[in-house]
Amino acid sequence: MAAKLDIRIDVVSDVVCPWCYVGSKRLQQALAGLPNVVAEVQWRPFQLDPTIPAEGMDRKTYMRNKFGNDDARLKAMHDRLIESTRDAGIPFAFDRIKVAANTLDAHRLIRWAGGQGAAVQDKVVRALFKANFEDGRNIGDHAVLTEIAGECGMDVAVVSALLPTDADREEVRQEIAQAQRMGVTGVPCFLLENKYAVMGAQPTEALADAIRQVAEAKAAGKLDAA
Repeated sequence: MAAKLDIRIDVVSDVVCPWCYVGSKRLQQALAGLPNVVAEVQWRPFQLDPTIPAEGMDRKTYMRNKFGNDDARLKAMHDRLIESTRDAGIPFAFDRIKVAANTLDAHRLIRWAGGQGAAVQDKVVRALFKANFEDGRNIGDHAVLTEIAGECGMDVAVVSALLPTDADREEVRQEIAQAQRMGVTGVPCFLLENKYAVMGAQPTEALADAIRQVAEAKAAGKLDAA
């Protein structure tokens, strides 16, 4: 029986980034194929567009402003993404998404979930991805965030009381700034043992190989000195 290997994986992502959703699924698949690797996964915040108003904005308008007033082009972009990521098994429903959400509050919720353990945080992150990309829910809306918190075992009363306040807003912004100082300009970014970065939603096999190599190097005491 192979010895257990442990590794820490920090995933810098944004829950309105489709490639981050794909990356989360491929990470699941990669770890499932590494039964001797025990991973401690922490989710770290990033905002693709922090300028979106707190209340969000009409997604169709937002996408047209960003990519041009060409609905056929937008549909083709979505279709290419879906086709190239079928291995992730995500039933993307872009047509259901009505609001382009500001994700600062979603990241606050993820941060609070982390305080209850990695399993709760992981559950919240995946619920937020699903809510946005499959169900078309507005994950910037406090009622939606509170409902997701409850579904994932968090204290609804505490979450609903904290969301309207400034609790952890600055801390989330500082984490994002720290990631940017580290050179993270796009997401997802998988930080392995805070020493090696795997950028983008890499194929499952490539991600698994990187995780295995770093875990083995850690076990052998061969990680480069930080």
